[in-house]
Amino acid sequence: MTDRELLNESTFREFLAHQSRRQFFGSAGLSLGTAALASMLGQAAETKTPGIIGENAALSKLDFPSKVKSVIYLHMLGGPSQVDLFDYKPKMAEFYDKDLPESVRNGQRLTGMTSGQARFPIAPSKFKFQQYGKGGAWISEMLPYKAKMADDLCIIRSMNTEAINHEPAVTFMQTGNQITGKPCVGAWMSYGLGTLNKNLPSFVVMVAVPSNQDQIQAISARLWQSGYLPGEHAAVSFRAKGDPILYINNPPGVSADVRRTTLDGLKKLNELNHAQVGDPETLTRIAQYEMAFKMQSSVPELTDLTKEDAKVIESYGPDAKKPGTFANTVLTARRLVERGVRFVQVYHNNWDHHGNLVGRMASQCKDVDQPCYALIQDLKNRGMLDETLVIWGGEFGRTIYSQGGLSKDNYGRDHHPRCFSMWMAGGGSKGGTVYGETDDFSYNITKDPVTVRDFHATVLKLLGIDHEKFTYKYQGLDQKLTGVEHAKVVKALIA
Repeated sequence: MTDRELLNESTFREFLAHQSRRQFFGSAGLSLGTAALASMLGQAAETKTPGIIGENAALSKLDFPSKVKSVIYLHMLGGPSQVDLFDYKPKMAEFYDKDLPESVRNGQRLTGMTSGQARFPIAPSKFKFQQYGKGGAWISEMLPYKAKMADDLCIIRSMNTEAINHEPAVTFMQTGNQITGKPCVGAWMSYGLGTLNKNLPSFVVMVAVPSNQDQIQAISARLWQSGYLPGEHAAVSFRAKGDPILYINNPPGVSADVRRTTLDGLKKLNELNHAQVGDPETLTRIAQYEMAFKMQSSVPELTDLTKEDAKVIESYGPDAKKPGTFANTVLTARRLVERGVRFVQVYHNNWDHHGNLVGRMASQCKDVDQPCYALIQDLKNRGMLDETLVIWGGEFGRTIYSQGGLSKDNYGRDHHPRCFSMWMAGGGSKGGTVYGETDDFSYNITKDPVTVRDFHATVLKLLGIDHEKFTYKYQGLDQKLTGVEHAKVVKALIA
């Protein structure tokens, strides 16, 4: 043998030596590997429970009645200011440029960006508010389209988080833990409920490009990974520019038949490898190759808007046909869930308003307000709102006191984890609800607090899942999205 052959054999034998007992017996014959592969690819059995639960689902039945098939989660990266959008504080007009009372702050931690300020001057919202809908929701003039659908919205004004900086806060909001490496909400849903469309991923993520890019936050694929869940449940990322998926088209000179023959050969090699080694990631790799092949035909059809009703496109706003815009991304999200995609995560950046909030808030709200309204109405008109849960929110809120210079026409706000606002629509959430209260300074919660874990538990309940029972064995523990600390379902948010 050559030195290379000896090295390869040695490496392979070492790999085999580290197989677990379960892997060893599971690899006793190729038939077992093939059966597992068939199950992975949705060829072994029909859907366990028709309707909500799809193929390759970990759950065989729901814990609670639910109509929800899909989730569209719209995350405003950076932390939208609740004081300027949903949490109206008229008393603050009397406190303009006065220092935040110590009795309100009560020694609570601040970020390093404002902890050194000589004073913390109150900055009342410059924007006008008005009450809308049966629930009397106070909504800023910056969101006129949200005002028109107040009765569809379930607004939570008492969200709070343990994190004060972006990376851990976004990670906590998306995965239930401030430390990276855990499965995100979309991965949990894909794992638990399976897929309803064999030709598209069960979990898709899109990062919209904001029209204003003054203060863009870093974002990475760690936020939509599968963590310790099987790799097939990680999101497939659709790009904002160019082809939605890299290599969606075959190279010049490579026909679909040639591509199919190549994949068949790779599949056989991977089947042999799985039969010998028993590594479940080998099955994930095979499934990814198959999904990539199927997406070569399904994705172009998905992104082709020529057959979309012109009035529907128009309802999403003037940017709806521009790839990468929030309007186009949200319209694509509706088309994805319409085709059976389980979870669509959309990120919209530049909500980190440390300075020039008034100048930047207008463009931010213009980006998202009309498209969000169009999305809800579009789902409603198609009879899909009951089976689609739409979530809107950030990772924390903003302070009532100003960061940097203060004038009546402009100001900035620092991170504020003690209270912030989010909303849900459809999917069994209780439209026309305004839940939770904060003090006059939108600084502390005075009634009905909702933690991130409570929010996750409630979302799972809307999906028909008991967060206490929905677990995955990893490192000897029954891991959960809501973790080991107490989490409660907020029943008032459920219709």
